[in-house]
Parts: sequence; C-alpha cells; structure tokens
Amino acid sequence: MQGISSLALAQSLPCHWTYAKGANAFQLKYLVSSCLYGYADIAIILPEVSKLGASAIDIWPKVHGNQREQLEELGVEQFASLLQKHSVSLGCITQYKLGPLGLQDEMRLAKQLGCKTIVTGAIGPKDVHGAELKKAVATFVEQMKPHLAVAEETGVTIAIENHSSNLINSPDSLRYLLELRPSKHLAIAFAPYHLPQDEKLLSSLMQELMPALEVFYAWQFGNGCMTPLPKEQELLQMPGRGKLDFGPLLQVLKSNRFQGWTSIFMHPFPRGIPILEKTADVTAEINRSRHFLEDLLQKV
Repeated sequence: MQGISSLALAQSLPCHWTYAKGANAFQLKYLVSSCLYGYADIAIILPEVSKLGASAIDIWPKVHGNQREQLEELGVEQFASLLQKHSVSLGCITQYKLGPLGLQDEMRLAKQLGCKTIVTGAIGPKDVHGAELKKAVATFVEQMKPHLAVAEETGVTIAIENHSSNLINSPDSLRYLLELRPSKHLAIAFAPYHLPQDEKLLSSLMQELMPALEVFYAWQFGNGCMTPLPKEQELLQMPGRGKLDFGPLLQVLKSNRFQGWTSIFMHPFPRGIPILEKTADVTAEINRSRHFLEDLLQKV
C-alpha cells in the first residue's frame, strides 16, 4: 500500500474474469456492506454495487455507517426508487443498534423492501462455558421465540453474528445455537475475525454450522481494528492481505453450494469513516479481495 493508492494497486492486478462458468458452476453471492463507505450518501454507494459483482446491499446504522438513517430520512418509497434505479436489492439490514429483541418493526420494514436478512448480536453472559453456556443460549433462544414468529410472518431470517462482545462468541456457543434453534428463521452470520485464526478449525466449524449459515464474512483478524494503525496494517483484515488461508473456508462453501450471502468485510478505525478516503478506492480494494477469492475458489 505504501506509496500507491488502492485504486492503482487494484488496476495493476491481472483480470481473472475469463473463467468459463457453466450452468452448474458455483459462485459466491456477494453482499456489499454500506459501512465500508463510511457515511457516504446511499446514492453514491448504490452505483458501486454492480462494479463489485453484486446486486445487493447491506445497510448499517450509526456508528459504523448511517445508511439506515438515510433510509428513514428518504422514506420507504424514495429509498425503494433509488434501489430500483441502480438495479440493487436490499439484501440485509445490520441492526446491532436495536438488538435481537427490538427487531419486530424492522422486520416489517424489511418485508416492505423485499429484504430477507437482518444481522444482529445475541444477548446474555459472554464469559460462561460448558453447561452454563448451553443454558444461556437456551435462555436466549426462548427469548427470541415471539420475534421468530414475526420473522416467519415477514419472511425474514435473523442472523446472529459471533461477535466477541456477545453471548454467541465461541465455537461452542455457535454449535448450541444451531442445536437449539426452533426455527430456520434464526440463523448464523459467521465472522472469522472474532474466532481463532486457524483455517482448519474455522473450516471444520463452518461445515458443522452449514445448515444455519446465512452470511459468511470474508474477514480476518489481521492486526485488528480497535486501535489506530497505519492503513496498510488496517487493511490486513481483507482477504488476500492478512495471513489467514481462505482456501479451506471457500472449499466448505463450494462443496455445500452455499446459497447465503458473502460479505467482503473489515472495520476501519475510527468507526464511521470509509475504509479508504475515495469512493473509487474503496470499490477497488473490495474488488482486489474479490479477485483473490475468485482465483482461490477455482483452485479448491
């Protein structure tokens, strides 16, 4: 990264989009997280989606982005009109702000916009293990039942991310969530960043969780995202930059013909800024990771 913009770097990469893709060839279904562009206007982000091999966007609220608040300001009709203008669907709403027990109105809004996925976290103690952990997950699942009734009514899947600051933050907690979920409308948003950076462990866990996997974040720890870092170190969260071998993870997705979302992801520091200053550079950096994943997908 030093001395060269992300855009120039991406343009210097060879193009790998000449693969023959038969009717049965497996392809990842990409979802673009609006927060990668910081607080950019949604009208600026939407034209970028098709450039990223995607047709769907995931909108985030403050503090990571503010595109959910922009939806509120625009109103449903005008927001839907913008989506239609750019041939983009609302694939997901990320809603840590409301939490898992505050999503009923959000699910009804999602239904209006044809959105079928909401990502959030799980509530409960985060430093418990064994039988105590399973009991805590069971309590959480029980609390979710009235909300899952609305999820079924609206056709929305609530995907719980394995976030380090939440109850569902470990391999065992994810396994218990899969075991105890009472409905397919309660699923998993799998974030390798928040787990040990061991591709064998991650790929094995993904295989176990596949029946409930709704979102796969192509996201690694790198050097983290909780303190200021030089940009080239911060970008180590992106696929193809850090040390994590995504090959075994992609093999699991490919062998199971994963139909959920794949989100190429990272967090900048501080939150709310774009991952790179210019919109074109953000798009180029995501595409650099996409090229890397597509190349790797052909080899696994």
